Amino acid sequence: MFTGIVQEQGRIVDIRKNEKDTFTLLVELNQRVNVGDSVAINGVCLTVTAQHDSTASFNVIEETLRRTNLHELAKGSPVNVELSIKLSDRIDGHLVMGHIDGVGRISSIEKENDESIKMWFEARSDLVDLLISKGAIAIDGISLTLVDIIANRFSVSLIPHTMKTTNLANKRVGESVNVEVDFFAKYVKKFIGQLNIQDVHMRTES
Repeated sequence: MFTGIVQEQGRIVDIRKNEKDTFTLLVELNQRVNVGDSVAINGVCLTVTAQHDSTASFNVIEETLRRTNLHELAKGSPVNVELSIKLSDRIDGHLVMGHIDGVGRISSIEKENDESIKMWFEARSDLVDLLISKGAIAIDGISLTLVDIIANRFSVSLIPHTMKTTNLANKRVGESVNVEVDFFAKYVKKFIGQLNIQDVHMRTES
């Protein structure tokens, strides 16, 4: 489990293709990690499979490739890095599972008068349906607060610190981001859906 507070920007050192179209990411880190540790790379929960000096290896499987933008990384790409937390740790962002719900696209980047940046994204309608204004969302592993939600688009406001310490400063319109919605919203939607089905069934029987 993570908090969406990026601890550093790592760098892709190498990408090694494995069998069956999976691959291994070699990431340069400032923090010390051990084999078996869970680390969020651009919001994706991955397991350290090897560690040497300042470089850690992560295997990326087919399911991860299908749901995320990790296949778009190249040597030298900056990535957001967060080590997993203990439940006793302080949570400055929100609870992030590291399980990506889908990929969004940056539709516009707007500079505001207060030096913040408003960034707009497009995503699948079923993901946007789970969002609420002032609710939480994780973009490439960054805990952010939602501002606007219109049709299949939503926006967040980015303070200069976020732009300085994450990979969003390198993003351009049209590029992809990993999206994880608040997992509480997913549970609520599932339970409400089940209640509606049960309610309809009971009415039919009566």
